[in-house]
Amino acid sequence: MKKIVTILGARPQFVKAAVLSRVIKKHAEIEEVIIHTGQHYDANMSTVFFEEMEIPKPKYNLNINGLSHGAMTGQMLEKIEEVLVIEKPNVVVVFGDTNSTLAGALAAKKLHIKVAHVEAGLRSFNTKMPEEINRILTDRISDVLLCPTSVAVENLKNEGFKNFNAKIVQCGDIMKDAVEFYSKTSKEKSTIISDLDLTKNEFVLATIHRQENTDDIEKLTSIFKGLEQISKEKKVVLPLHPRTKAILKKNKLNFNIKTIDPVGYFDMLELLKNCNLVVTDSGGLQKEAFFNKKHCIIARDETEWVELVENGFAKIIKSNQIEMLKAFREFTQSSKKFNIKLYGENVGEEVYLELLNIC
Repeated sequence: MKKIVTILGARPQFVKAAVLSRVIKKHAEIEEVIIHTGQHYDANMSTVFFEEMEIPKPKYNLNINGLSHGAMTGQMLEKIEEVLVIEKPNVVVVFGDTNSTLAGALAAKKLHIKVAHVEAGLRSFNTKMPEEINRILTDRISDVLLCPTSVAVENLKNEGFKNFNAKIVQCGDIMKDAVEFYSKTSKEKSTIISDLDLTKNEFVLATIHRQENTDDIEKLTSIFKGLEQISKEKKVVLPLHPRTKAILKKNKLNFNIKTIDPVGYFDMLELLKNCNLVVTDSGGLQKEAFFNKKHCIIARDETEWVELVENGFAKIIKSNQIEMLKAFREFTQSSKKFNIKLYGENVGEEVYLELLNIC
């Protein structure tokens, strides 16, 4: 039997991996070994996802977290390499753009193990973002580039990837499969809407965690002032990332916004299904908003998911509180239909077939 090693470390990767693990289990032609780097170590950011989504328990947990980018990536590279020497997989699968992604790809490539990058080709064209560096380097050393959109494919072609020894495949966005599958059970397993006494379409869901915002107090303050303004017209619910919480506390920043602890995937799905719209600096949540037919206000200078903006489903407001309020009022009045297909169908199966081909 062929073997793959899947590298996981952060919340979006757990969600995507759940889809692939389910497909692998169904076909039973590949053995999957999971390495959890420990990058997201908070129980609500990690453990709860494995339990809720029935992801196979990681065979290895490296417990590497709370370090600088260089130290974290270096330690992950060292420890992942040790595991790969033991497991000897045919392929290493990495997701997205985290330090875990890059470390997994580097460890595999240096051992001459094939690398499959799920969510390849995305670009923000902002190299100040650690995630942008991670995704560019991971793409460059991957053997199979599994792209979610035609824009991602074009990005790779524009960077000369047709001259490299790598296969480029537009397979769609694996996150779409997760939303569709787990939406069927989230209502049964989550009580968050009643627990928070929320009314459908009468609250805004927000998340702010990206380093470019949290490390710039002026930007962070502006974003939270914008959310505070929105909260005067519609309740704002903000699951607060541990890093954001620590920075707000350190700088004694207090805003009249309802914050809650980080939530599991089923709770987040229910919040998405029942909210009016989303304000976020997360890449994954932009798409999850679209999959749940919700407009998204993007608190960043750019987005990798340009098709959402181009088709009027999302708007980039940077950290501008005035633009945030303007977009909020525009989207709350919108009657736009979310019936366009941007991200493929049965993506997990497509990814699985590509992995089977290169094993």
